[in-house]
Amino acid sequence: MSVHTLDQAASVFVVVRPRLFGIAYRIVGNAPEAEDIVQDVWLRWQRTDRTAVIDPAAFLATATTRLSINLVRSARRRHELYVASWLPQVSAADDVDPQTQAERDEAIDLAARMLLERLSPAERATYVLREGFEYPYRQIAETLRIGAPNARQLVKRARDRLSSDRSRPYSPTAHSQFVSALVAASRTGELSDLEQFLTAGLAEQAA
Repeated sequence: MSVHTLDQAASVFVVVRPRLFGIAYRIVGNAPEAEDIVQDVWLRWQRTDRTAVIDPAAFLATATTRLSINLVRSARRRHELYVASWLPQVSAADDVDPQTQAERDEAIDLAARMLLERLSPAERATYVLREGFEYPYRQIAETLRIGAPNARQLVKRARDRLSSDRSRPYSPTAHSQFVSALVAASRTGELSDLEQFLTAGLAEQAA
């Protein structure tokens, strides 16, 4: 559907605006900045050559996702990162359209990078299970074979370190495996691959 006039552009934008706000809010973690991003997308939409846009809704969603991720990557946001908001929520029962799933996968990819860069394997494992999938501390302890008090301490330490500027090296293979496990958990609700990846990281750390 081609959008030529500004009135047509406005009509399309009004329809998809709630979805755009939802995308921005999931990534940046607060309403005021999400609203600013949506407004920025609207201004860009006015300046875009809309006759070349085949799918306006997909174009606007992609623009919103990119602007949101750029914001959380920016230097002024490094001490305010809230990685838990990017972690997947189990959604096997949801009727998720391909565009929304692509947006989720992109956010998961960013979360994986941040968690690999900033956390030790033990911190990462406990944080993902607690913040991403709401495991009780007792279940975390059983899954990772550590004490429950230790699990609590590791989650607390992970939260502190995610707001730091530290950066750990990690391999492309580890990133690819981590993303695949997170995406699978998000799409199917099956966490066995994710648990295996996290526990393998603990074993390597202990070796």
